Amino acid sequence: MTVEAVLWDMDGTLLDSEKLWDIPLHEFVEKLGGTLSLATRQAMVGSSVPRTMSMLFAEVGVEHPSEEEVADGAAWIMRRTEEVFRAGLPWRPGAREALRAVRDSGVPMALVTSTERQLTEVALDTIGRDLFDATVCGDEVERRNKPLPDPYLRAARLLGVDPTRCVAIEDSPTGVASAVAAGCTVLVVPCDVPVEQGERRVFRESLVGVDLTTLAPLLQR
Repeated sequence: MTVEAVLWDMDGTLLDSEKLWDIPLHEFVEKLGGTLSLATRQAMVGSSVPRTMSMLFAEVGVEHPSEEEVADGAAWIMRRTEEVFRAGLPWRPGAREALRAVRDSGVPMALVTSTERQLTEVALDTIGRDLFDATVCGDEVERRNKPLPDPYLRAARLLGVDPTRCVAIEDSPTGVASAVAAGCTVLVVPCDVPVEQGERRVFRESLVGVDLTTLAPLLQR
């Protein structure tokens, strides 16, 4: 089997941005009068905005926040995160070179992220829009974000490829679950949260040295 497309996650995979997300998330919980625990922070890695907001409010004992409270909180986090992103986004080891190497091979590529379009556009100033044939953001899948398969299925449709002949590159349990559910083979490069072994998952410590010749054999496993 040949690789028909390579589908890249963003936060924690291409960019070491989960640590930047820490800033507004911790600040928001502090605004609510609490402290964000490590367990809750790790549980929201790769999650959608609605799920993240639910966990943030639950952390301070608010189990049923109003729609207005959720919307205002999400907007505050979005503004604060954009400020942090614009101050500079660090790459994960080998990510910049791996992106260019796969792009130069001619295989179609898509960016598949739980981050909403507004912030993704900021990140693309660093990553490079020209590298991707399609991008799928968290607010473009009708509230069916990772770990559901919809983001990766949408990316495959946009590229006109079979998801079972795609390699997804992910770092988190949530993202890996999404890609596997869509039928992709996943190159897992864990960042801040461990990922369990499982079907169609191949693990690697970093993206250093990754190119199409590295990814092609993964579909044969």
